[in-house]
Amino acid sequence: MVSASLKSPVSGQRLSSVVPAKVTGDNKAIELINMDLAMKLHYIKGVYFFRSEAVQGLSVHDLKEPMFQWLEFYFTTSGRIRRSDTGRPFIKCNDGGVRIVEAQCDKTIDEWLATNNNHSLDHLLAYNQVLGPDLGFSPLIFVQFTWFKCGGISIGLSWAHILGDAFSASAFINLWGQIMAGQVPSKSFQVHNPKKSEFPITSSSRKLFSLKKVDPVGDCWLTTNNRKMQTHCFHVYAKQLHHMVSSTCLPCQRDNISHFEILSAIIWKSLSKTREDSGPRIVTICKNNSLIRENEMPANCMILSSVEADFSVSKGEIAELAKLISEKRMIENGLIEELLQGNEEMSDFIVYGANLTFVDLEEANFYGLELKGQKPVFVNYTINGVGDEGTVLILPGPEKEDGDGKIVTMTLPEDQIEKLKNILEKDWNIAN
Repeated sequence: MVSASLKSPVSGQRLSSVVPAKVTGDNKAIELINMDLAMKLHYIKGVYFFRSEAVQGLSVHDLKEPMFQWLEFYFTTSGRIRRSDTGRPFIKCNDGGVRIVEAQCDKTIDEWLATNNNHSLDHLLAYNQVLGPDLGFSPLIFVQFTWFKCGGISIGLSWAHILGDAFSASAFINLWGQIMAGQVPSKSFQVHNPKKSEFPITSSSRKLFSLKKVDPVGDCWLTTNNRKMQTHCFHVYAKQLHHMVSSTCLPCQRDNISHFEILSAIIWKSLSKTREDSGPRIVTICKNNSLIRENEMPANCMILSSVEADFSVSKGEIAELAKLISEKRMIENGLIEELLQGNEEMSDFIVYGANLTFVDLEEANFYGLELKGQKPVFVNYTINGVGDEGTVLILPGPEKEDGDGKIVTMTLPEDQIEKLKNILEKDWNIAN
């Protein structure tokens, strides 16, 4: 966070709203599935950096104009939270709109990326969003345009996770760019079917690890931490990834283990070292559901799994941990449905940070947002509302001539971040 004694480089915020071009009508309401409600205390933030060529000659009016048509396709995102007679939340499609924030930064894009290389200040570029305490008036989405003194711009997306996962958020903002370029979808989007589940409820005595009950929050959807949390971001380049794989895996293993699994294994082991092998032995893995159909409204469709190591993680082999993550994941979506069934109105939960949570965003099309044919020079995503055990996001890196790397964004207890950075720098020459 920026100290109160220091002037913030971002200032001059102006707020406005954009609504769908046509009235949704029919008094439409969207039912929220149990997985949506499991995510209601989490928020996704994405920040896209563009150089001046991408917005040369464009005004805020030009950026907002395609949004009216954009929100026709994604009409649920302009809705507001209501409660049924039983207290269960749902989305009322009342065309309340998406909130737009305009701001200015006194740095250039290059200065921001150079001096803020761990991206700890990126929260200034995406509006700090919380639903409630007046749920019926709280926008589900904010889009922040921050103009830099070089003429460049950042697009900050603040997205209530109850709407959908990071893949849905990315598809949402990408369509805005496509409509701005004249590429309008030929048909309306389908609403995700809440009655249909690929992970049906099944009776099981197995303990659920990926969800944690928290104190009731009422109508202010924000949980508190018992520890001070800090976010740190770093780039792992293609050559470094190649070295990690070649130095930890046998040739016969390399095709079956992803970069996400290798990086997760390295961070899991390194963090266990900082905790003097006091844990964690159990971690949560969030991965994309490849069966999600295109042209659908946003949905929470990521697969949540738990992985348990029955050996000392700090002394284990990286390949052994990566294999656990790859092959021994226990899917828990059905257990979550079972737990929340009939309990969703009375209890509040968190997923990210309930255990140490690794989120696989390698396949997310974050660089699919284009302005005037220009891709962003850098994209970063974070998650707010993370519990005390922390979360690690692994994202695609900027496109480079020497191959694509990965971006790792960690939100962990502040007293563990520096220790972890030192171990990662010493053992793998990454994280600083």
